[in-house]
Amino acid sequence: MNIILLGPPGAGKGTQARKLVEDRDMIQLSTGDMLREARTSGTEMGQIVAEVMDSGKLVTDEIVIGLIREKLEGDKKGGFIFDGFPRTLAQADALEELLAEMDETLDAVIELRVQDEALVARIVGRSTCGNCGEVYHDLTKPIPADGECTVCGGTEFKRRADDNEESLKTRLMEYYKQTSPLLGYYHVKGALRSVDGLADMRDVEAAIAEVLDA
Repeated sequence: MNIILLGPPGAGKGTQARKLVEDRDMIQLSTGDMLREARTSGTEMGQIVAEVMDSGKLVTDEIVIGLIREKLEGDKKGGFIFDGFPRTLAQADALEELLAEMDETLDAVIELRVQDEALVARIVGRSTCGNCGEVYHDLTKPIPADGECTVCGGTEFKRRADDNEESLKTRLMEYYKQTSPLLGYYHVKGALRSVDGLADMRDVEAAIAEVLDA
């Protein structure tokens, strides 16, 4: 299956994508990860990415679509999860054209629905394991007293500089301006499904599984 995960920053897209990779052998296509991988790959596309990023310019939609094309041409495993792309209506159109060209389909667009106030409370105080990406929170899931990740045993934890209330509100505004129109776009196409992104992580997993197995 090929799916898109939509939702504002901090809604849990990355966490749920990792679970789908683990449970269904899907391939997570995160824009940031793809760019970092391409930059050091030594391929022709990688050289283009490196030149653009080193010059301080923004990576174009055409470059990202090119990276996605390379992924679609490889091992498909259990299908693809588009995480962080598309972000705009223009990107959605470009992705639709690419999928059609490669005889692929988009099976579902899953919105992780959240309330802004609860989302701010979730994000402020968040840390992640620098090794495996497991998420911790100062109030709801503190880093263990022994300083070791409960998943991988790693001892390095990271906190995003923009995981504060002021920065998050700015990121939310950008999401609502650029990305939220995609909800209507995919609703009209009959592909949109919504789940409660602020529910317990296991309940969110179950809700997504219900969508995919329907």
